[in-house]
Amino acid sequence: MTISMTGFAARKGQGAGHSWAWDIRSVNGKGLDLRLRVPDWIDGLELALRGELGRALQRGNVSLTLKVARDGAGEGAEGLRVNVPTLASVLAALAEVEAAAMSAGVTLAQATAADVLAVRGVLDSAATETDTAPLRAAILADLPPLLADFAAMRATEGAALNAVIAGQLDQIADLTAQAATEAAARRETASATLREALARVLAHADGVDEARVAQELALIAVKNDVQEELDRLAAHVSAARALLAEAGPVGRKFDFLMQEFMREANTLCSKAQSLALTRIGLDLKTVIDQMREQVQNVE
Repeated sequence: MTISMTGFAARKGQGAGHSWAWDIRSVNGKGLDLRLRVPDWIDGLELALRGELGRALQRGNVSLTLKVARDGAGEGAEGLRVNVPTLASVLAALAEVEAAAMSAGVTLAQATAADVLAVRGVLDSAATETDTAPLRAAILADLPPLLADFAAMRATEGAALNAVIAGQLDQIADLTAQAATEAAARRETASATLREALARVLAHADGVDEARVAQELALIAVKNDVQEELDRLAAHVSAARALLAEAGPVGRKFDFLMQEFMREANTLCSKAQSLALTRIGLDLKTVIDQMREQVQNVE
């Protein structure tokens, strides 16, 4: 089952005298990048959430937002109060800055009350006055259903990805078969061309080592043979289909496999020496590049 790194889920909960709203979303990423915006006045909450998310997810840029409010208060109103010690420190710092500015002959704009209140720590939630352990436990108990919804959406997106990638693999298999047919037809023409070239060389050159010339032409024939590339492409298609059927994260394996697909397609084009085979090789590169874009979203 293919899992997509793209997903979204939202949920609301209530408990321990508070209500809250979750929002989690993710896009593709090379590793697991967690970005959390949660209330910092709930002791140990962010650390616990990071641990749960780390166990549930493997890859993706994941953003989680949690808004908590006391029951009976408006959304976002958590019973704010002024932190007097912090306020005193901020005011003292302002006075020091103003004095230094005056000594330097610099005029500063007057700070407003809103400026002071905007300083981190001047306003505290009244919830910090109580034990937040029950609230933390209630919130963490509400996390599994959120993650289940999130996983379900990523699985749905993954099923769509699976279908797209499977179709692209079918195209690659078909193009590989076309290339094999064209290569077989080219092989007969190439053999005749080499024999004619050898005859012309021997007819107009005295003292030429026929065995050496034949050896060089044979090497050219080997270098132009694309059967090995076609065999590898077929093997890569089988490996990719096996990955689509695997359970669990397979995105990294797919990333490596896409590099191998493109390497064989590039080599095929470089060896083509045939307009038809070159066109097939270019079509292969196009489909492989399109598949690589899809693979970037696989967990």
